[in-house]
Amino acid sequence: MQGEERDIGEFSRSIQRDGFARVVLLGMGGSSLAPGVIQSVYGVGDGFPSLSVLDSTHPAAVQSLWGSVDSRRTLFLVSSKSGTTLEPLSLLRFFTESLQRAGVDPGTHMAAISDPGTPLSVSAKAAGFRRVFSALPTVGGRYSALTHFGLVPAALIGVDLKALLRSAGKMRDACTPGVPIHENPGLFLGAVLGEAALSGRDKLTLYASGRWHAFSAWLEQLVAESTGKHGRGIIPVSEEPLWPVPFYSADRIFVGFEDRNTADPGLRSHLDALAHAGHPVLRFSLGEGSDLGAEFFRWEVAVAASGMILGIDPFDQPDVELAKELAREAMRSPKGCPLERPPGAIPVADPVALRRALLGWKGSAKVGDYVSIQAYLPPSEVLDGEISALGRIVGEVLRLPVSWGYGPRFLHSTGQLHKGGPNSGLFLQIVDVPREIVPVPGEKYGFGDIIQAQSLGDYQALRSRGRRVVRVVLGEGAKDLPKLREAIRG
Repeated sequence: MQGEERDIGEFSRSIQRDGFARVVLLGMGGSSLAPGVIQSVYGVGDGFPSLSVLDSTHPAAVQSLWGSVDSRRTLFLVSSKSGTTLEPLSLLRFFTESLQRAGVDPGTHMAAISDPGTPLSVSAKAAGFRRVFSALPTVGGRYSALTHFGLVPAALIGVDLKALLRSAGKMRDACTPGVPIHENPGLFLGAVLGEAALSGRDKLTLYASGRWHAFSAWLEQLVAESTGKHGRGIIPVSEEPLWPVPFYSADRIFVGFEDRNTADPGLRSHLDALAHAGHPVLRFSLGEGSDLGAEFFRWEVAVAASGMILGIDPFDQPDVELAKELAREAMRSPKGCPLERPPGAIPVADPVALRRALLGWKGSAKVGDYVSIQAYLPPSEVLDGEISALGRIVGEVLRLPVSWGYGPRFLHSTGQLHKGGPNSGLFLQIVDVPREIVPVPGEKYGFGDIIQAQSLGDYQALRSRGRRVVRVVLGEGAKDLPKLREAIRG
């Protein structure tokens, strides 16, 4: 990628010269998480456009983003390795038509990143996109942070690619096969993670301070999708409160990313207490933004190595397709979507049925389990706070590690672990009935149909694998989440 740095930089400067104030990235999983982390760690350079990532198919999220942009000063960057991913291609159709209706030439306001020769790459060139980047086909999506998928968005917000790649290059040299394992940062870390999981400490609990907080989200998808298969896996846990030390059972290994430039005494003392109690604790002190390049590389090597120890292929995702196929079947159903009462979903408005379902679900929990809250809702800061509060209550009640994520985003990351990893998960799926009618141009369905079909397909896939799952439907969105918290307490 060092040979591509000048070309990517020139593209970024052309976007600056043409007065773009915002970049909207349309992508999922590995195509969207790395750019978000890069912006969190680096911020936006002076005079460069800001970056927004849209990785939701909820019609409210799609409408909200379009309502917030100045169409004449926004570049839409569609990012898909396979060039066939439903979500970004549907979003691309929507924003293409929206730009046309606004009197803006879509071609001059769009760019794409995909593998060579994919349907997206071919159609983008035919449509006259201002740029189509050909990514490295030999690098898997979740390992692609240091390829075009991460570097093009990074350059657009003013990141010094030279420094980022130099940092990654130093880590690459430290991780070469000639370096003894006890001195090799990637292989040593991979050995620790893999052997810890084999010994029963398979809950990789991630904490990060300051601007490094978002790194946990990227790492979560790398670990889960790479290792969670054939009934084995390392289960990443992020967004968890700092519980008192006695809360944690012996199935944990802890990782702390500490920002040298922003003191976090609470996190530091928490990690000290965990280590004193005998838990394995890995600590990383991070300073300059360019350190991110090294950490991307270190953890990619480590996760690949841990997969070898677990006896699985860290580069495939055999269980991802099941939920996709079930979603496609739901969309082909003559009943159609959206549905007032999604199949298998218990209304929050029915407290008796909800408490009954949750009682059996909670009663199945045992030591060594974990909880995943799956929110098929439009992402927002308000919902972030509400779902975090819900996760805290679930943790208090069940005394288990809890993680959460938005659908369909997590289908391209932790979804592989949920279906293919160990059967130690309790899943709480939260859906709503979208009221917004946002059609996908050229199709008979809309975004409401897509997200309902995706949530149903995921629910059916979990059930088919014998997972413990409760599906809940909200009537009033975020306003209903306090009712769900009370039902969990009960």
